[in-house]
Amino acid sequence: MLLRLSSALFASHSRQSLVHNSRSQSRRVAMSTKAKLRGVVFDMDGTLTVPVIDFTAMYKAVLGEEEYKAIRAKNPTGIDILHHIETWSASNQQKAYEIITEFERQGMDRLQIMPGAAELCGFLDSRNIRRGLITRNVKAAVDLFHQRFGLEFTPALSREFRPYKPDPTPLLHICSTWDVLPNEVIMIGDSLKDDVACGKRAGAFTCLLDETGRYNSSDFLAADLQPDYKVSSLVEVNALLEENFELTPLHTHS
Repeated sequence: MLLRLSSALFASHSRQSLVHNSRSQSRRVAMSTKAKLRGVVFDMDGTLTVPVIDFTAMYKAVLGEEEYKAIRAKNPTGIDILHHIETWSASNQQKAYEIITEFERQGMDRLQIMPGAAELCGFLDSRNIRRGLITRNVKAAVDLFHQRFGLEFTPALSREFRPYKPDPTPLLHICSTWDVLPNEVIMIGDSLKDDVACGKRAGAFTCLLDETGRYNSSDFLAADLQPDYKVSSLVEVNALLEENFELTPLHTHS
């Protein structure tokens, strides 16, 4: 009887050990299969900087009230004003760019860094992870951002680099410059139609910054395009990167 009981206990213990070892091995496999991350590419306006440009007012100033309403109804996830005006005559394009530039100039006067941005950049620097920038704003705004906040993003591609987001070319250019694969990079931005689309088309990971929860609406939840990750603050990104990626430093060339 004692022998049978001891045998049963041994068998039970062995099964538990096997289950424990299996789970431990699964965890080790999961940890070892984390995707490598060698670089982070950011959007600027509304991501690295606090949103200060009234885009709705800008679109209405460029398009007019009625055309704005008509285009907005057809594009509930957002208006791509830069691509829209490309079909206009040269003179009308010039007028539109003057309006856009004035709104952007006013935004530059009120430029503020996004909470958590400096700390996130410090974290990436400490792990030797590259950081780049892609914006549809002008180079002058990028230069001002670099100067005012003492943060450097390389490469930093502005509207002067064509084609611009959501085309994947800017992100693929950065990957080529860094000599990394797109799936070793994550694109972080506050626009589903520009930043997430750019990242997805390039083959990179994507993280949507949604401070206000506006992307929880049915218009966006029904969209085919969805980010790999979503945060409500840049403060959350450090932990997200450490939890989901193997942070792999790039070798710097002397």
